[in-house]
Parts: sequence; C-alpha cells; structure tokens
Amino acid sequence: MTTGLDRLRDLRTRGLLEKEYDQVPALLADESGPGGAGTPAGAAAGAAAGRLLAGLDPDAVLAHHPRTPVVTVAVTGQSTVGHVVDPLTGELARHGLLLRPVLGEHGTYLRDLTGPGGDLREAAPDLTLCLLDAETVFSEVPAVWRAEDVEAAGEEVLRRCAALADRAPGTLVLNTVPLPRAYSHQLLDHRSRALLGAVWREFNARLLRLTGSATRLVVIDLEPLVGEGGPVTDQRLARYAKVQLGAELLAAYAREVAHLARALRGMTRKCLVLDLDNTLWDGVLGERGPDGVAAAGTLRGEAFGAFQKCVKQLGSQGVLLAVSSKNDEGPVLAALRGHPDLVLREEDFVRINANWEPKDGNLADIADRLDIATDALVFADDSPAERAQVRFGAPEVAVVPLDEEPALHVTRLLADGWFDTLRLTDEDRARTGEYHRQRERRDLHESSGSHEEFLRALGVRVDLGPPRPHEFARLSQLTLRTNQFNLTGGGHQESELVSLAADPDRHLLLAARTADRFGDNGLVGAVLGTFADGALHLDNMWLSCRVLARGVEQVCLAVLLGRARDLGLSAVTARYVPTARNHRVRDLYPSCGFTRARSRAAGDGAVEFHHDLARVPDVPGHVHITESFGGRPADEPR
Repeated sequence: MTTGLDRLRDLRTRGLLEKEYDQVPALLADESGPGGAGTPAGAAAGAAAGRLLAGLDPDAVLAHHPRTPVVTVAVTGQSTVGHVVDPLTGELARHGLLLRPVLGEHGTYLRDLTGPGGDLREAAPDLTLCLLDAETVFSEVPAVWRAEDVEAAGEEVLRRCAALADRAPGTLVLNTVPLPRAYSHQLLDHRSRALLGAVWREFNARLLRLTGSATRLVVIDLEPLVGEGGPVTDQRLARYAKVQLGAELLAAYAREVAHLARALRGMTRKCLVLDLDNTLWDGVLGERGPDGVAAAGTLRGEAFGAFQKCVKQLGSQGVLLAVSSKNDEGPVLAALRGHPDLVLREEDFVRINANWEPKDGNLADIADRLDIATDALVFADDSPAERAQVRFGAPEVAVVPLDEEPALHVTRLLADGWFDTLRLTDEDRARTGEYHRQRERRDLHESSGSHEEFLRALGVRVDLGPPRPHEFARLSQLTLRTNQFNLTGGGHQESELVSLAADPDRHLLLAARTADRFGDNGLVGAVLGTFADGALHLDNMWLSCRVLARGVEQVCLAVLLGRARDLGLSAVTARYVPTARNHRVRDLYPSCGFTRARSRAAGDGAVEFHHDLARVPDVPGHVHITESFGGRPADEPR
C-alpha cells in the first residue's frame, strides 16, 4: 500500500516539493507509525518526513504558496543540536507550517543568546530552542565530585536560565534534563545516589517553575517523553559527536515544539467532536440498547471510562465538546442523561448531532451553530470509513484515528496537542457555560420579531478601557486566535502587549468586555492604535465571534472617534488587510464614516481608511457603554 511518506518521496524525486507543499499536511496526516500517533514510531515517522523535506527552499515554497505560515526557529545548546532540525521540519510540515531554521555553533548557547549581535538574534526568531542536557550541569563540576557539587552547579545553571528568559530573542524554549545512569552510578553508595536524584529532581522542578514569572519562556518536560520513548542518548554519538540527546527523544521533543509553534500562531483548535459507539462507549447503542453499552464494569468498559475522564478534563479547560453520531437522537439523549457508567453527560456538550446524515455535513453544522470555522474542529472516530469521508469532505478538520483498541484512545487523542495553548485563562475555563448561554441568546433571537427587537431585549453592556494586569494572557490569546474579526490578520504575544501598554503616550491598547441579560461574556475584544503626527492610527481591531452582530464593534469605534475628537486630534486612520477569513469585516470602517484614502495598492491588498472627525457616529442606542481610558498623544500640547 502506498503511504503518505511514499508519495512525499515521489514528490522529492520529481523536484515538486516546493510547488506541492500545500499537499504535505494531508500526506502526513495518517503517518503515525505502528502503534499510533504519540508513540516512538509516530515520532520517527515525523523525523522520516523531515529527512525527505531536508534541503527544502523556504523562499521557493513561499513563491508558490505565499500564505504559508513561516516559523523561524533558532536552535542552540550545550552540545550538538542540529539533529533536531529534520524531525522539526517534518512535524511543522504536518501542520501546514514552514520551518526557517537558524543554527548556533556547538557549545555557544550563552554567547548566542546574550550577545548583542549574531545570526540567531538578527534572524528575529519566533522560537529559540536552547537544548539543555546533562553536560550543561556536569561541565561545571570538578573531576572528582559529590552530590553537593552537582547541586552548586545546578544553581549556577538556573541563574543563567533565568537571565536568558529576559534576553533571548523570541519565545525561549528550555527543557528539563534527564539524569543518565552513566553519572548516577558513578556514586557507589545508595545514599549518595538518592541524594543526587533528589538534587537533580529539584533542579528540574525549579527549571519548570521559572515559567511562572517569565512570559516569554516555555520549559518542555522531557520526563514523559523519556518514559514513552527510547534511550536518552546513544553513548557513541554522545562521546564522539557530542550529541547528548538521542534521535528518538529529539523526534518526540520536535513534536512538542511543533505544537507550541502552532499555539504561537493562534492555530489552537477549539472544539472536539466525538463519535459515540465504540468511541465514547463500548458497543453499538442502536443494536444493543442502553443496557448493551458500557463505560465501566468490564476491561474494555473501563478503558472507555478512562477516555471519558480525559475528555471531561479537556472540557474543564475550555475545549468545547460536541457529538456527531449515526444514531437516533432520543436514545442518545436518554443514555447521556441516565446511563450509570457515563462520566460525560448531556450538559458537557455544547452540541449533539445524533442523526443519519454524512458526518462532514454534521461537522459543518456544528461549526455553524457554534459560530466557529471548521478548521477549529477536531474529530475523533473509530471508523476508518467515517474518518476517510470527513478527510475528503472537510479536509480542514483535524482527524484523530481511533480504532478497536480503546486502551489507546487517550494516547491518540492527546498525541497531536490540538488544544495546546501557552496559558489558560479564566475565560477558557468558563467557555462551555458561555456557549450554553449562547443557546439561550439564539432562542431569544429566534423568538424576537426583528434583530433590533432582539438587541433591545438582550441588554448589551460594554466596558472599554486599558487591559488589567491579569488580562494580558487572555488579550494575547484573543489576538492570536481570532481570524474572522481581525482587521489586518495579525496577533501579538503577551510580552508584546505588556510592552505596548507600558507606553500610553505612543500606543493605545484597549480591552473590550461585554455582558448582557444572560451573563458576563468576559474580555471579547481589543483595539490597538498608534499616536503619530497629531492623529490616531488604528493598527488593528479584534472581536470574538461570540459577540458579532450585537453592535459592539460600532460602539468601540464610536467611542474611539469621539475620544480622538475630544483630544483635538486631526484624524483617525485605519487599515484593512484581506485574509482568507476576515472578509466579513471589510466594510466595517466605511460603515462607521471612514472614507477610503488614496494610496498606492499594496502587495497584500491592504486598503487605507481616513476619518476627519467632522461627524462622529453615535453609540448604538441599545448598548450601555462604560469607558475608562484617558491619556493623550505625546505631541498634544499639555
């Protein structure tokens, strides 16, 4: 049987990799290797893909596919680290991303990350990987050493790492360090070995805790990867080539980095759609009835119960849960409401589609009802035929290949980190409840005589003001994940937003929070602007799709225009850059009194707008607005 790797090899042979790069994610979608995704064989498949893609010309790819997201990754470390490039190339390609690597020299990570110049810093990387290994610590201990010497060396390494978090370019990625037996067993007495083990684990724990205070730092824990993979190192490569981390471990590490890169790009998925029969429970409901399915009480049933617990854990952290099952709705709802085995209940799901329609159509319906794009969905099903149909009819949906072995369901669901995010917010944890309230709003809309009547009954309240200290993580998440209401297509990391907010004389950064009769929506919008030459330029606006068509965007612009006039500014300018997803907001600025400015056409299709502030639009009458921002541009007379 021809595999995705075989087809990729054929493209390479024919010299078509750059031209056909947009086909690579589909070719690699099922390349999880024997045993499934998330296993060492799965990571090895990513490394094999990377070797086939080695030598790929990023500029040639972009010439054929200019919208391909590029991730610039700087790689440095204590020892030889270039071996991570191939597996990282393959893993990023699986997700439609293009790697542009920049390699540091052997053993020069301190100079690479703290020096004023150099290739790594000049490349302005999105991610900087600083691979740590046992030699990072043991290179600091004397020739004859004890556990106390290792502890002192670890303290010095931790001090350096804390300093690197503030100085390294891009988001810095460190890793915990496995303790090789070749070092632990140089201590002959068990008491000393135990002390060394404790010292080493404390070092790793403190390394992980650095992320609590550094917003541009991520630490990948290698312990779970070592537990499921091969040896930490190949002793011959370690001794002769200074390659301290083995190929299997680097391949698994590359997969974690790819998930991180996807999150940085705002490509985190939002909704998990599940089949039921032999996916969420053991058995076929339509054939056996409620008493014939199980998620507890038997060996297979317990495996399904563990899968449900995992799914519920994801749901508690903001992953929306939905069902697409070929079943009759009545028995499905009865089972979800009353079956004694089930951990997941009806209220855990924001949408339940139990019918006999094709599943790609059901997925489109779920996305439409939740007002999200289909590329925000992850679909898990045990049927190869159903998965193939979804891949054909809805190729943008991520598909989790489950099979008849439920003990592997959890591993396969978590393997690709579809829902990984840099930081969890209060809004994430409350998301399922918010979508249940969305259903109430939809019911009110359908029962209202008109959209205007619905808006009056809804009682929208908007609070517009500077972000509060605890809101920057959510604000960053909003800018990175929002695609439909995103005027220029960009997004910002948390550290960037903190820096912008710290300079209110030059930059305007506002957060929009909304509520209505059904509850608090939380932070749902953001505005970023720049003061220059006596005018305000709107760099971008973002608004969650959950609150579109309620007048929130018109409120924000009306208040901003009014404030600009009160400050004596000459104008407000703005820019719209079309993307594949933001067409619904292309007329936002004209609808609020902006006129199209005369300018030369930009290569990205950008359109410039201008508002002379002669006539500022009124705040929509159905919205109650509270605004709490002040300040003045730096060039305004004081």
